[in-house]
Amino acid sequence: MPKLNAVFPLSVALLLLAFSGFAISNTSLPGPRLSQSQVYQGNGLTLFGELTQGTLLRGKVASGDKVWLNDKAVQVATSGFFALGFNRDAELKQTVKWTHKGQTHQHDITLTQRDYKIQKIEGLPPKMVTPPESVLKRIREDNQAVAKARKLRDDRIDFMQDFIWPATGPISGVYGSQRVLNGKPKRPHFGVDVAGPVGQPVYAPADGIVTLYHPDMYYSGGTLIIDHGHGITSTFLHLSKGHVKAGQKVKQGELIAEIGATGRVTGAHLDWRMNWLNQRVDPTVLVPDMPNSAQ
Repeated sequence: MPKLNAVFPLSVALLLLAFSGFAISNTSLPGPRLSQSQVYQGNGLTLFGELTQGTLLRGKVASGDKVWLNDKAVQVATSGFFALGFNRDAELKQTVKWTHKGQTHQHDITLTQRDYKIQKIEGLPPKMVTPPESVLKRIREDNQAVAKARKLRDDRIDFMQDFIWPATGPISGVYGSQRVLNGKPKRPHFGVDVAGPVGQPVYAPADGIVTLYHPDMYYSGGTLIIDHGHGITSTFLHLSKGHVKAGQKVKQGELIAEIGATGRVTGAHLDWRMNWLNQRVDPTVLVPDMPNSAQ
């Protein structure tokens, strides 16, 4: 957590207070609540998060400054807040560049490599490994609807909140794990699974706008997507019921859906996934540990 120094200018102190979760009464300043560790500060840039594959880093520059990740421009809010996402197998060496007071600065970050659980299963019927031709059109339509729901790129900074668990319970599946079925590697699991009975409430992990609710997609069943700004989305799969609709604004902690066993599943659970643009990030880097009482 950043520490305040009495010699800091008031503007800097207010910024640090915003990151450390203290309320800011000046309504002209954004007041995100962010309790993650600071991993870099210098030359007008502050970064918070966990330096690992699958992470979502969040940061701040001065209003009007620009940011690049590996020479690709990053969306920066008018208030200076932004995010950087890294997928499951991201390169460990990354470069952040930014402008400040007419100069361009650079900082190299190193992500830690993660080990993922790989499960091999042999002897399955072919239909359990490859979907039949009769459903391929439906799968393509589902994928197109999801891609459309993730296209928002507005200036909201809902992603700067401290995220909360959308549901609590035993963790039955983890980010990055992968199955090899009949010798054929399947797509890695890009979410965190929370086991729970059908009908258990699902709550918004942060503020946002609902961009999709579909009651029955082929793989994911009841599917709901919330946009948190800057291309950062939460996706909730296998739902039995939705309580919100596309275009609706939601607040953190608001009831949005119910856990189900819809789509291709073996039991009732919530699969929570997150994206930064096309990077699939691990939701668990944004929330505290699951309460022991829920395990």
